[in-house]
Amino acid sequence: MPEQRKSFDYMNPVVASNLPQVDIPLVHANAESLKGYGELVSDYQNHIVEIVTWPAQGWRSIDVGTGDEGGHTDGIFKFWWEGDVLLGENESVNDSYLLGWSKEPSEAKRDNPKAQRDQLLMWHANYHPDGAQLFYPLDGKPFVAALAKPGDDMTPSDWVAFYFDGSAGVCIHPGVWHEAIIPLTESARFYDKQGKVHARVSCNFGKEFGVLLSVPLHV
Repeated sequence: MPEQRKSFDYMNPVVASNLPQVDIPLVHANAESLKGYGELVSDYQNHIVEIVTWPAQGWRSIDVGTGDEGGHTDGIFKFWWEGDVLLGENESVNDSYLLGWSKEPSEAKRDNPKAQRDQLLMWHANYHPDGAQLFYPLDGKPFVAALAKPGDDMTPSDWVAFYFDGSAGVCIHPGVWHEAIIPLTESARFYDKQGKVHARVSCNFGKEFGVLLSVPLHV
């Protein structure tokens, strides 16, 4: 079996010290505020998760009924805080992540029992060109999702954080920038469904913009 290659080590990000922090707004998630970003999900077992047709390479088009047959993968996406550090594990794609910190990364500690979590300092984001991604809170706990509308020229000022009270999930449209979910409790479990191709286009905020995104965690 060939060795799996990755663009970077998601669990050990290299982040410069004392980067400026860009505050992003926090709004309540509803059908209106989510327009252009995604949809509220109440029935996660039957909600349609869009798959995008594979792009044509030249002037010849993709044959109708082909290019979107990779299907979906689904499973449990777990998130948990260890002190000042937010971690995640997506069983759907067999991957683990260090998602950010509640304080300056160089000062963050996983064994901090008195961690104050008023924000998540986000170092990375991505989008999936092959399909949508659905997150549904299996424990009914509140959470925050930070999103930006499609486009490779995205900047930190394009971001909005959405507060969910735990009674519904979210299905993020294909191409919408996101990082994974931010629980407002010690841990949370989500049902995750997404395209099985799992193409990922990434942005490292520190390297590209010299900043971290500060996602507020209190409404």
